Amino acid sequence: MDTMTAALWTGPDEVGMITVDRPEVPEGWALIRVAYNGVCGTDLSIFHGKHPRASAPLIMGHEMSGWVEVACPGSPPVGSLVTVEPLITCGQCKACRDGHQHVCRNLGLYGIDAPGAMAQYVALPPHVVHAVPDGVDPLTATLAEPLAVAVHAVNLSGMEPGDTVAVYGAGPIGVLTAMVARHEGAGTVVITEPSPWRRQVAEGLGFNVVADGSSMVETLMGLTDGEGADTTFDTAAHPSVAAELTRATRVLGRIVVVGVYKQPVAIDLQAVCFKEQSLVGVRVYTSKDMARAIELIASDALGLDRFPTKVFPLADVALAMAAATSGQDCLKVLLTPMDDEVQP
Repeated sequence: MDTMTAALWTGPDEVGMITVDRPEVPEGWALIRVAYNGVCGTDLSIFHGKHPRASAPLIMGHEMSGWVEVACPGSPPVGSLVTVEPLITCGQCKACRDGHQHVCRNLGLYGIDAPGAMAQYVALPPHVVHAVPDGVDPLTATLAEPLAVAVHAVNLSGMEPGDTVAVYGAGPIGVLTAMVARHEGAGTVVITEPSPWRRQVAEGLGFNVVADGSSMVETLMGLTDGEGADTTFDTAAHPSVAAELTRATRVLGRIVVVGVYKQPVAIDLQAVCFKEQSLVGVRVYTSKDMARAIELIASDALGLDRFPTKVFPLADVALAMAAATSGQDCLKVLLTPMDDEVQP
């Protein structure tokens, strides 16, 4: 079969199914048969016509798992379950030359700057394809990409065992960051989130959740004798959060900006100076972070079976986008092009 079905984004709030040619596989590349593709905030930004780089028509999707259909030198063998590190780097800028490709000056992603995984197949170079150990559910493997963001954020934070950790936002990245921080030894993890449903999810996962009508700062002060969090993660990227990050964080504490702000916001840099706080930004992840995410999934270290997901057939992509936009009954919406007879 030389054709495949794909979900094609054609403009703001417009996406539908089409039949297209199966991707040509450049020499030295692999062809992946998609199992699942996760919908993230970036996909929603594209879908609603608000992403600065994405141009229609486009096959979206960069959180993916699948099986190697056509192998190449450097890729896992045919039939292997894989997940993908979907970064496109130039290899020429200083960051790339210095081994920091994840902050390439010209960084792109499959599903934004090249065709992605909201389709039956996607062609990829072998260096972005990561084998997943036997026994891992392909659905759970799809979480490796967002989990790598959380792993990278915790690595950059300098968090130490026993820390009081604050997490702003109980969306997918916020909850995964909280899970990784706890696994890495955080003493107390406090999450604040405006959505009642997401607060319930965070509570069900065993985290301290800021009560309705209270604030992160008030909660932390009560828990830390007025000191504040040792390490604070901002996964919400909301101006109201930026305004209180320094107040939530103790003297000599660490602030990690994980969520991507859409425009510049105010932050109290006087407090950063007076409290000698560290402020670090996070952009995606490294290959090492992706490998660590796969390890955490394969060992079931985080209990990701409790991470709320909802699966839609690829043909229901419009419904999936609506569900992801509402964010009310799942943390992660997944699309699958599979039917019973094509699953391995």
